[in-house]
Amino acid sequence: MAVTIEDLYRSYGVLADAKDDVSQHKDAYQVILNGVKGGPKEKRLAAQFIPKFFSSFPEFADAAINAQLDLCEDDDVSIRRQAIKELPRFATGDNILKVSDILTQLLQTDDTAEFNQVNVSLISIFKIDAKGTRVCFSDVACPAGTLGGLFSQILQGEDIVRERAIKFLSTKLKTLPEDVMTKEVEEYVFAETKKVLEDVTGEEFVLLMRLVSGLRVLQTVSGRQQLVELVVDQAFLEQALNPADPDTVDRLLQCTRQALPLFSKNVHSTRFVTYFCEHVLPNLSTLTTPVAELDIQLEVLKPLAEMSPFCGDMDKLETNLNMLFTKLLEYMPLPPEEVENGEQQTGEEPKLQFSYVECLLFSFHQLGKKLPDFLIDKVDAERLKDFKIRLQYFARGLQVYIRQLRVALQGKTGEALKTDENKIKVVALKITNNINVLIKDLFHNPPSFKSAVSLSWKPVQKTEAAAVTLKRPSSDDAGPVASVKKQTAPQPRRDARQIYNPPSGKYSASLGNLNYEQRGGFRGGRGRGFGTRGNRSRGRIY
Repeated sequence: MAVTIEDLYRSYGVLADAKDDVSQHKDAYQVILNGVKGGPKEKRLAAQFIPKFFSSFPEFADAAINAQLDLCEDDDVSIRRQAIKELPRFATGDNILKVSDILTQLLQTDDTAEFNQVNVSLISIFKIDAKGTRVCFSDVACPAGTLGGLFSQILQGEDIVRERAIKFLSTKLKTLPEDVMTKEVEEYVFAETKKVLEDVTGEEFVLLMRLVSGLRVLQTVSGRQQLVELVVDQAFLEQALNPADPDTVDRLLQCTRQALPLFSKNVHSTRFVTYFCEHVLPNLSTLTTPVAELDIQLEVLKPLAEMSPFCGDMDKLETNLNMLFTKLLEYMPLPPEEVENGEQQTGEEPKLQFSYVECLLFSFHQLGKKLPDFLIDKVDAERLKDFKIRLQYFARGLQVYIRQLRVALQGKTGEALKTDENKIKVVALKITNNINVLIKDLFHNPPSFKSAVSLSWKPVQKTEAAAVTLKRPSSDDAGPVASVKKQTAPQPRRDARQIYNPPSGKYSASLGNLNYEQRGGFRGGRGRGFGTRGNRSRGRIY
């Protein structure tokens, strides 16, 4: 005989009135358990009544949890949401691991409201779990099961469950208070994450690095060094680079981006900088990428520049400096040849690759501090003369361009600077000022490596942006530009607006990339470059 609404309310009344003797009324609780076989109204009531008296009937623990799970899988989404909402009430003692495992699997739902409820319930059991810990491995304590259930599904669950569990950890753990995310908990998270990182996709790698990078226990020098070691393992720096394999190149680029925020004067970038000098720069022109329309050469030169200030002692410093020097020469053209009457030969003038030059010149400038006599003692006279000719030619074109940009931006403030054209001009002015400062250093006799500039694509302070319109930009202003045609002689200031043509192609397309974090993330589908992971079990395993 089917259980009715009246039966459920009657049994509820019996149990509620029994107070301390509630465990004596097993028949009443059995009626409530049978409510999951009724209609929609009976199921909704059962979803609330079963967990309310769950703790009073330990002998019915498995039956009660299974009954609630039936409701979590009901066809009626409102019943599912009610059942999921009540699941944390089952999270006591050894049941926490099971409830966490169940909720993690329920993350695969496509219903937004249901998905949000699963997230809320997981957070709830985190807080319940924080009231007691147990030993999870070795001598490190961890929450009694919430994290265990999540990591179990990440390692063994379906792809969709794994993906959403990783996203949950990377976004929600940082919102938990310190009394929940204790030192022991964070150590457990780090240990389990290292297991997961043994076989991940690119997107998963980014999310997991974001997770562990935010752990307070790793905010020390030794902690940051451990994080760098994780990235090194993923980057395969012990292997030669295959420039023709876009996935290999993308993997290196993504790993480097994750390592960048970790470097400091105490956590060195030496292994990455060395790898870029020995394997990336020699193959720069042949690098491939899985991302359409991505300027892969510029994308690898930017992190090289960012890493270079944090490079420690390098075994092959002179060799690597020479590689940087050689590559820099490739992007700094010689002046056009002159015919007998002193006029330039007809034909297209060389283009000044400002973006590449900023990156290479900055990297050379940073490593040059470690071997300041490189240009004096390590470069032969003919080559040095050639370099200075290229520097002079580049500097002349640079001055023309800077002058045009200053005139074009003069008097513009507020909204006027937010147009796409003016954004390009502001960024172009930043990068040209950067290069100008670095070139001046190299023109010193002997060459100097003392000037400091801020790389053009790094976030700009509001005061710096405002300074563009209030005064002549300082030499620290800069920004990423592609290529523009060199002007051989200064043009009249009144013609500057007419002469100026905003850079097009790869530079314009990269404007949205000025915020470095927005460019983060692995591009492409699962398994690219980071392994495809073996087939895991399919179907729910509660």
